[in-house]
Amino acid sequence: MRRVFALLGIIGIALLLAFPLRGTVYEAVIIPVAYVLWILGLAYHAVHQSLWWIVVVAVVLIFIVRSLLPTPKPGGKWAIKTKPALGQVEALAGWMKKSERGNYFKWLVANRLGKIAYQLISQRETEKTRSVFDPLIGSDWGPNEGLQSYLETGLHGSFTDYPHQYRPFSRPSKTLLDHDVNEAVEFLESQIGNK
Repeated sequence: MRRVFALLGIIGIALLLAFPLRGTVYEAVIIPVAYVLWILGLAYHAVHQSLWWIVVVAVVLIFIVRSLLPTPKPGGKWAIKTKPALGQVEALAGWMKKSERGNYFKWLVANRLGKIAYQLISQRETEKTRSVFDPLIGSDWGPNEGLQSYLETGLHGSFTDYPHQYRPFSRPSKTLLDHDVNEAVEFLESQIGNK
């Protein structure tokens, strides 16, 4: 119904404007279109009829040949090979392997372990919901100070807090992200059984 009313409204407006704008439409639209059609007619009549038939037959033959030819299928060499998606454990193992390259991968490992610690504490506290920004404290949660700082840094910190400063012939300075990952994993495993 709305479309019918809209169409009737457009026709009504066109009829109301047709009479007052008749001269403007005639000069701006009708005359240029008629001129272009007249030029095209002259061009059509200027070319010999046999040439038009040759053009028409050539176009038809091109369409017939294209429709009869088999469509080329991309070969095996054109197929795009993508890497299979990594699971969480594979991704974490890759980050641990790359952690010697810099603080970014160290932070990725610490971040994943901090999230696991947050989930463990959240599962224990059933009476209220925990915010991700809360400190990692809870009942029966007792890591040593270095491990607590490592997990907090992973969860709430960023790798940009520890910029890598390259100095030739010197070892990079230790950061909170350089904590022993095995100790963190063993502690988190021990907390899984605690309720």
